[in-house]
Amino acid sequence: FWLKEVKASPIPAGPTSLVPRPPPPLRASARAMAARYAISKPSVAEGATVPEMVKLKLARDAALAEEKEKAVVAAEKLSLERREELKTRTKGYEEEYAAAQKQLVDLRREAKLGGNFFVEPEAKLLFVVRIVGIIKLSPKPRKVLQLLRMRQLHNGVFLKVNKPILQMLKLIQPYVTYGYPTLKTVRELIYKRGFGKVNKQ
Repeated sequence: FWLKEVKASPIPAGPTSLVPRPPPPLRASARAMAARYAISKPSVAEGATVPEMVKLKLARDAALAEEKEKAVVAAEKLSLERREELKTRTKGYEEEYAAAQKQLVDLRREAKLGGNFFVEPEAKLLFVVRIVGIIKLSPKPRKVLQLLRMRQLHNGVFLKVNKPILQMLKLIQPYVTYGYPTLKTVRELIYKRGFGKVNKQ
């Protein structure tokens, strides 16, 4: 048999060193959650030889810590802006409610001085509570209750007063109770039992 001479490539002298690559950029979802990062503190003794993988981890942690600091500052700024906006909006609503109440009082006084009758304005809001379960419930009222978001016993919803809603309430009259809430009642209900969805969550 024949032997073939193989030339080995020269090996460079000196220790080889890996250049640590920068961490990949964060995605939008990760950037939104950057304020909640739990970043471990580096625990490397001074003067000790640090492996390359540990160097990569330290570089990644440093980038994450910087991203977290920026996210915390941005979240605090956004929270302050939202609080100011909510205060302004609440103040506007309070002024609007006070003006509407004052107008009603003025109209009542004017009607009384003129010897006339004052017709109270029609309510614009309904609060409906389901009082019957699903036993012996026919399909049509069940579907209407489902459309009005009353799927369980004692579920309550706010509804606008209009012709379609009133027609649907006629179909489910034996299974619900409803009335016209005041501003005080609405506020107490929402603070005690209400919930809302933000970004469909």
